[in-house]
Amino acid sequence: MTGICTGRVAAVTGAGRGLGRAHALALAAEGAQVVVNDLGVSASGTGTSAGPAQQVVDEIRARGGRAVPHTGDITTSDGAASLLATALDAYGRLDALVNNAGFLRDRMLVNLEEDDWEAVLRVHLTGHFLPLKHAAAHWRAEAKAGRAPHARVVNTSSGAGLLGSVGQGNYSAAKAGILGLTLVAAAELARYGVQVNAIAPAARTRMTEQAFAARMAPPAEGAFDAMAPENVSPLVVWLSSSASEGVTGRVFEAEAGRITVMEGWRPGPTADKAGRWTPAQAGDTVRTLLATAEPPLPVYGAP
Repeated sequence: MTGICTGRVAAVTGAGRGLGRAHALALAAEGAQVVVNDLGVSASGTGTSAGPAQQVVDEIRARGGRAVPHTGDITTSDGAASLLATALDAYGRLDALVNNAGFLRDRMLVNLEEDDWEAVLRVHLTGHFLPLKHAAAHWRAEAKAGRAPHARVVNTSSGAGLLGSVGQGNYSAAKAGILGLTLVAAAELARYGVQVNAIAPAARTRMTEQAFAARMAPPAEGAFDAMAPENVSPLVVWLSSSASEGVTGRVFEAEAGRITVMEGWRPGPTADKAGRWTPAQAGDTVRTLLATAEPPLPVYGAP
């Protein structure tokens, strides 16, 4: 270990299991003091338990690290504010926020109930916005007081947010929204010393084990576990550290031993009539443009 996060305080949401747990352990191993947030819900977002957050805290402490639990609901303003307050009360500062909490309620669109739509957008999108809002307000106040932070935010999107995923309209919409939020936050908060990036990870977690069971099966003993959540965490640790100075407003795919910079929407073929098209002209022009455009990547799960 290099101690790349020594002296820094990081809060990780949804850190009781899966990717969040791996991130919390990796941050602590690199010297960070960690606030481990987890509401302890099921994979579909029901029930609560303080157990998962406390278990990760116990693991960190057993390894000689420092951590405190937080079991507040970060999809509420009070819960998100208490996440920041826990960091400040325990360690006097907050340097990095890793937004990771989430659950799934997969349905095809025609079967997707409004409650399942709202619940998934709430935990993923609102659950990113509110902790980010409260942390950003704190960092802005610090900057205005002459204590410019070197703060970092790592948001968690998904390949579903980049490309879409059949049967996951709610999840795909939320994860796409996180990408837009990341870009706006990076632009708005740069003046205060805050960098904001997003990752689109692929790993074996309880959220993915059913959808990708064959691909994500555990490897043979001694083989590299390509789908282990721990493979994603080194990038998260680096993005949370001061070493990532100057990297902001970016989206990275992370899977196994691969890191990819995602380049997002860019203008492709275009035509300008300098006047109004008729519907027929617009259609003919679109077909001509599409003939020279890059084909879109397939939606996950599409035939």
